[in-house]
Amino acid sequence: MINKSQITGLILAGGRGSRMGGVDKGLQNFQGIPLAMHALLRLGPQVGEIMINANRNLAAYESLGAPVWPDASADFAGPLAGFAAGLERCETEYLVTVPCDSPLFPPDMVERLAAGLEHAGADIAMVATGEGGAVRAQPVFCLLKTSLLGSLLAFLDSGQRKIDVWTASHVCVEVLFEDAHAFAGANTLTELQQLQS
Repeated sequence: MINKSQITGLILAGGRGSRMGGVDKGLQNFQGIPLAMHALLRLGPQVGEIMINANRNLAAYESLGAPVWPDASADFAGPLAGFAAGLERCETEYLVTVPCDSPLFPPDMVERLAAGLEHAGADIAMVATGEGGAVRAQPVFCLLKTSLLGSLLAFLDSGQRKIDVWTASHVCVEVLFEDAHAFAGANTLTELQQLQS
């Protein structure tokens, strides 16, 4: 069984927030606390180490109490650039990622992803949710082996950005979570208000 001490958690807060009018999503308040702080409080007990990937307002993120690492490039290259920033700094065997704008993910998420990864002998385990009979992958909720760094850097260097294209080149298992709402994200201010209620 993979022990949580072997897993580093990474909160992805490096996006442009373009659908939220360009604001820094992770610093938007949810129930009076920044979204990224919710992610820290929820992910922290599930992992051995924790860090944040952010590309602006670095001091504000550092004040949350975790190391903050920006993307290697300054062009807001998407979640995979955040994965790479985390993998480059990760000192454990595994890295688990969560987006900064989904404050309700389950307290046993990492444990379930780790069990799924081990059971399948996989390199990557990602959350999948059942919605209206369809199963939908949630690739930003992802547990992966740190040894995949070289593959990811080569993929990014080739100019590619799509998570599902990269994960498809490895042994990847989806772990089904029944409660899709637990993984709801606030991409817009309206969605943030809906989550509050």
